[in-house]
Formats: sequence, structure tokens, C-alpha cells
Amino acid sequence: MKLPKPDAVIFDWDNTLVDNWSVIRDALNDTLVSYGHEPWTLEETHARVAKSLKDGFPVLFGDKWQDAQKLFYERFEASHLNDLKPIDGAFDLLDELSGGSYLAVVSNKRGDLLRAEAAHLEWADFFSRLVGASDAASDKPASDPLDLALDGSGLSRSPAVWYLGDGPIDIEFARNAGIGAVLVNPGRFTPEEVANLEPDHEVPSLAAFAALVRDA
Repeated sequence: MKLPKPDAVIFDWDNTLVDNWSVIRDALNDTLVSYGHEPWTLEETHARVAKSLKDGFPVLFGDKWQDAQKLFYERFEASHLNDLKPIDGAFDLLDELSGGSYLAVVSNKRGDLLRAEAAHLEWADFFSRLVGASDAASDKPASDPLDLALDGSGLSRSPAVWYLGDGPIDIEFARNAGIGAVLVNPGRFTPEEVANLEPDHEVPSLAAFAALVRDA
């Protein structure tokens, strides 16, 4: 369906606004190998990493998941700011939208790390809320983080709240929350895969998303 002009735009973070995958993969592979698993390629990391660690690590590491999580974060925190890269067009998009729509982030990256990255990029002032893993009662794809992201805005769940993300968990989150779902797909998903995901809109880039908002 055609979405109404957005009163709010909520963003995913990793692989939507920023590229931090080399550090995520390095920390994950260090953890996997330490627990006797095979390391993952970058493509496997992109495909498999979507849930928060507290939701995903019990599946990978069983009752040792909390120790594995500690190991992951020790490795990740050592370099995540140094290797953080904005996705092409991210700053221009945020700069353009910040004069009109309410902006927030809902990510499955741990909340303190998310906010540290936004501060490092000097982007924190673009957002009214930066909601990460464990900030709400449940993490994405549960809808709880959306209410926290909108807290204080005077806005409620509706198709006039748009969520922009890069993967299936993002579309699932938007559907669970009753808001608009927009997929940024620079070629990761085939047309058939996009059809199965059923986003309200698909865009190939952040510049194209800016144009979509302008034309709404």
C-alpha cells in the first residue's frame, strides 16, 4: 500500500545507516572459534546476525551463552568506534529529514554501544530517541522498542510512522508494531525474496529513500 507522508521515521542502525560489519564479524568469529565452532564468512554474518545477542546467543552457545556474550563484547568494544563507517547518503538523509519528521533509531545493537556510535559520528542530535537491545522489555522483532522510540513524541503507532531497515527482521518488526515498513535493498535480495517479505516500499539506497519521503 502507499504509505501516508511520515510524521516519524524510525531507523535500523547496522547496515542501514552505518557499516560496522567487519568488527561484528571479527568479534563473532573470535567467539565462535573459542567455543569450537567454524568461523563465518562476511556473507554468512550478514545473513545470520539479526537478533540481539541475548536472543541469538543461547541458540549458538547453549548454557554458555552469557560467557560467550562477554567474550564477544570485549573484542567488539575494543575497535567498534574506530572502524565505524556511515552508509553512503546517511548524513545527507538525516540532515534533510531532521527539519521535519520526528527521527529515532530502533536497533538490536546494545543500547549503550548504539548511543556511543551515534555520539562518535556526531549524529546523536539528529535523533529524539536511540533505542537499542535491552532498553525495552523485549528486543526487535517484538514491538516493545517502538513505544520507547516514540515516547514523548505525542505520536502513536500508525502507517504515518515509517521504519527503514535492511532485512527480514525489520519488516517483521514493523508489521508487529503496526507501522510502515520500508526495505533498503541495494541488491542483497532478489525480487522474489522482496515479494515474500512484502514491505510497503523498497528502495535501493538512502538517497532513494529521501526521494520517497519527499514525494509522499
